[in-house]
Amino acid sequence: MSETTTQEYRETIPLWLAVGITVVVTVPFTLWLGSWNMAVWVSFIVWASYFALGAKPSAVKTIIPAFSYSAILTGLTLAAIPFLDFLPSIRVDGDLATAVALFVGVSFMVYSMKWFPVLQKGSLPFFNGISMVLAVYFTASYPSITETAWLMPLWAAVWAVVLGVFGAFLGVFNVWLTFPKPVAAVTAK
Repeated sequence: MSETTTQEYRETIPLWLAVGITVVVTVPFTLWLGSWNMAVWVSFIVWASYFALGAKPSAVKTIIPAFSYSAILTGLTLAAIPFLDFLPSIRVDGDLATAVALFVGVSFMVYSMKWFPVLQKGSLPFFNGISMVLAVYFTASYPSITETAWLMPLWAAVWAVVLGVFGAFLGVFNVWLTFPKPVAAVTAK
């Protein structure tokens, strides 16, 4: 039989307090930056992914690529909508063009997961990348830097990636803030 040793840690600051402090740290980013205010709910989603994937700094190596890949491809998918305006619509706002672009784009993205192990391991941040870009874009929760129809979703995707990276930082910061101290090594047979 083989033995495995794991290190146990004790939090110096309890997690509930560290989470509260981390939320307060985000206030300036969401309230004081004017038109560049950050939709920190996106960051909080990625922060949660950090905990879901083990709350270790190594999780960032899965979260950032998986979230960013799907976010950028979602932005490209949304950027295709104006080029599909020739499709008939039930309403005047291009609903069929939107549906076709999303069907093709999201289907391709999910299919492409099989090519990259990091996307399989990071399926949670991968799907969060898709949903967060859709949310950021359709709620216009990004700074307005262009009025060009096909560039706006690309910018929304880039903004969502920035918010996602910030969320990964929040996860690392939150665990760091607990100041975990080693207390004992446990050996299991």
